[in-house]
Amino acid sequence: MPSGMGNGTKPIHNKKPKKAAKDEDEDDVAFKAKQAADKKAREEMAKKAGGKGPLNTGGQGIKKSGKK
Repeated sequence: MPSGMGNGTKPIHNKKPKKAAKDEDEDDVAFKAKQAADKKAREEMAKKAGGKGPLNTGGQGIKKSGKK
C-alpha cells in the first residue's frame, strides 16, 4: 500500500489545551508587556528610517574588475 493511502482523517499533531489567563504569573505579564513595548519601539524606529529601502537589494550581481 502506498504511504499516502489509508491515513483517514487523523490529525498529525494533537492540539494542546490553551492556558487560561489566570494561570499567568507576574513574570509572564511583565515579559509580555516588555515584548509589546519593544515591538512598538521597533515600529517607531522603522517609521523614522522609512522611505529609504534596503541599501543593497542583491540586483547588482558580482562586480568584476577590468583587470585580467
